[in-house]
Amino acid sequence: MYGSEELVALLDNAHDKIVVVDGDGTYRYANAATERVVGFEPAELLGTVSFGYVHPEDRERVRSTFETVIADEPGAATEVEYRHRTADGGYVWLRSRVMNSTDDRLDGYVVSSTDVTERRRAETEREEIQSRLREIAANTTEVLWMFDADWSELLFVNEAYEDVWGMPVEDLRENPLAFLEGVHPDDRDRVRAAMRELSAGEPVDIEYRVAPDTDYRRWVWVQGRPVFGDGEVVRVAGFVRDVTDRRRRERHLRVMGRLLRHNLRNDLNVILGRVELLQQREEVPTDATLASIVETVESLLATADKERVIVETLADTEELVAVDLSGAVRFAAEEVRADHPAATVETSVEEGHDALAVPDLVVAVRELVTNAVCHAGTDRPRVSVSTVAEGDRVGVVVVDDGPPIPEDEYAVLTGDHDIDRLSHGSGLGLWLVHWMVELSNGEIRFEHGPDGGNRVTALFRRPPDVDGEDVRAREDEG
Repeated sequence: MYGSEELVALLDNAHDKIVVVDGDGTYRYANAATERVVGFEPAELLGTVSFGYVHPEDRERVRSTFETVIADEPGAATEVEYRHRTADGGYVWLRSRVMNSTDDRLDGYVVSSTDVTERRRAETEREEIQSRLREIAANTTEVLWMFDADWSELLFVNEAYEDVWGMPVEDLRENPLAFLEGVHPDDRDRVRAAMRELSAGEPVDIEYRVAPDTDYRRWVWVQGRPVFGDGEVVRVAGFVRDVTDRRRRERHLRVMGRLLRHNLRNDLNVILGRVELLQQREEVPTDATLASIVETVESLLATADKERVIVETLADTEELVAVDLSGAVRFAAEEVRADHPAATVETSVEEGHDALAVPDLVVAVRELVTNAVCHAGTDRPRVSVSTVAEGDRVGVVVVDDGPPIPEDEYAVLTGDHDIDRLSHGSGLGLWLVHWMVELSNGEIRFEHGPDGGNRVTALFRRPPDVDGEDVRAREDEG
């Protein structure tokens, strides 16, 4: 009916399902591959309407595609993918090419169909995997990234990049190397070297500082792995984890360990030395000797108390809040005046100076004023504490007329000197201040006055407005 026996044999040996349907979609011919593809013998389909085998969810789309083609000019063709019922009641995915034939001898329309079930299944699995990966990427605080082998094209990065780098993802999409601008200048050469190693096929494991908006105080741990194709690196991928807290804790432990060992050893040696001297002389301790021992013990207790405050402060990972600096200055000054009645503590504050900082920032302000009073070198120290505004930042300034703070003391705090056995600072007070300012993403400056004395400035960013009002933290008066 449709050609010579040779042509029929050729069609029967075809890999694809080839059928001829009339204008209503009724099967007029089906080749032998039909049974292999959908499980029906060709004779079972003849005289039945093809649309009845199409999955209900795909049926209208397939019918519309078919009607559009047969209404078109002769020779028109299109492709459509859909699910076709099989003889066992299941479904296979077919990609069918529908042709508006120009050969009147066919008495219908040729539809050739390829089984694409495995491809569709693989695509579905890949989409599910990608969907899960996107969900994970959207809900993780780690930065997930992928570049091509020479870092000229960004293939993927999640939104966590903005939180860690403090830079827009869009900038990175426009310029794949934009992330280097967010790396601390002192670390960029190491990062570039790591990039070259990845491109050469070597895995990397590196830590460095990022985020210009925090003055590069944020530390990240980066693991990168090359992705190979045909023996060559085709992509590089990895993750970035914010390890600032871990690095900070490590530094804190080193400082606390060395400081406490140093201070405890010195003070305990003083106590033991005086007690041994009394034993050797078999003397009754004088009031002055007892007072000296008591003073040393009280100093140890004060150190232990500061150590407790530091541990509690560092252990609490509270979010930054709006702190009223004028209130913090007044409260700190009142406390220091009560503890040191011989001292003169002058204040100069302006309202509206709110800082984005840790809730207990008043502790740091009080410690700055106390440190100035205790190290004044006079029985009647004079200290001034005030609020200050510098551009988009606000802060507290403490000025005294005492001996200059040794450079090594604050150089260790600011990171200009490494911590070693001889350079660890003499006490916990300034470390407490430094860590509170650091946790607030602030800046602390130490300066000497032209005529002596010290000027210590702690600066902080202003908090964002919330519905037009500032949220202020309550100072803990306990």
